[in-house]
This record gives sequence, C-alpha cells and structure tokens, in this order.
Amino acid sequence: MSIEENSTLEKKDFGIKGFLFEIFDLLVYALIILSITYIILGFVEQRTDVEGSSMNITLNDKDSVFVDKISYRFKDPERYDIVVFKFLHADDTYYIKRIIGLPGETVQIIDGKVYINGQMLTDDNYGYADIDRPERAVNPITLGEGEYFVMGDNRNGSTDSRFSSVGNVQREQIVGRAFMRIWPLNQIKFLKKDINNRPQE
Repeated sequence: MSIEENSTLEKKDFGIKGFLFEIFDLLVYALIILSITYIILGFVEQRTDVEGSSMNITLNDKDSVFVDKISYRFKDPERYDIVVFKFLHADDTYYIKRIIGLPGETVQIIDGKVYINGQMLTDDNYGYADIDRPERAVNPITLGEGEYFVMGDNRNGSTDSRFSSVGNVQREQIVGRAFMRIWPLNQIKFLKKDINNRPQE
C-alpha cells in the first residue's frame, strides 16, 4: 500500500469518527436540554389552564398561567397571592384561588365583608361583589399553623375555603404561585398584587 493510499484511508476514518462525535455531542446536548426542561417543569414552574369562572375578572375560563413552584421553598405565601393547590378529595384535581387569611389569623364574613381578627379587610379590592354566602365563615374560623383561607375573586361564583369541601388549605397542598398569564396572547401579563387597581370589567 502506498503512502498516498494510507493518507486517504486515514482521512476517511477521521471523517466517520468526526461524524460519530457530532452525533454524540447532539445527543448529549439533547439530554441536557431535556434534563433542564424536566427540572423546570417539575420543580421550578409549570403551565396551568384555568377552568371555570371562579377567578373572574382577574382570570377567565381557558386562560393559561405560569405557576412558580420554587418561591415558597424560601418564603411563606402572602395575602393576595394567587395559588394553585391540590384538592384533597379528588385525584389530580387542582384549584386556583387567592389567599385571604394567613396562619394564626381568624377569618369571618359579616354582612358580605371579610373580617380578619375582627377588623374588616379594607384593602381587598379583588373581590368585586359583596359575599352572598358566607357558609362556614359565618362563624369565626381560626387558622392553624400552615393553614390558609382562600377565595376566588368571583366571590359569589367560587367554591373555596368557605365551603367544607375545600376548607382551610394546608401549606403542603399548595403547588405554587400563579405569577403570569400567558394565554390568550393579547392578555399576557404578570399577576401582580396591585390592590389599588382592581381589574376592570
């Protein structure tokens, strides 16, 4: 075999090896991307679709939101956060509501208004109607450690902590905080706690 033939053969071998290395690199990159996606969807954030009208006017039926699943690992949920939580009485059922009462507080509904520790909640501009049905909150409800009282913004069209089927929401039920509406496209926005600017009808 001549020197020229050897050289040609080595070039061909290098070309095949180079191709295989490129395929290997692509597979590694794909695996990294899939791993990052899995981590993000599993532990950082997820997309959730809204069903029903219980959060009108803030969120509407068929809206899609991003849920932040990591913040509550470092801080406690706050009043007026919109949270997604697991419904304990049905598998794979989740609710989206707004936090109204915090651990250790006493919640009561009197004459259609929410009272916290005996004081009317005056900065709650999210619920746009007086409450017709206080249900269990007609009497004072004292929240235990790690318990939250949640309500839908559509106060008269929401099944929430007022009802015994939902009751007080435990911290471990909460999946995360809804922080951004991503659908419909013409209504994309961050879901900020702006108590002075309630969504307009």
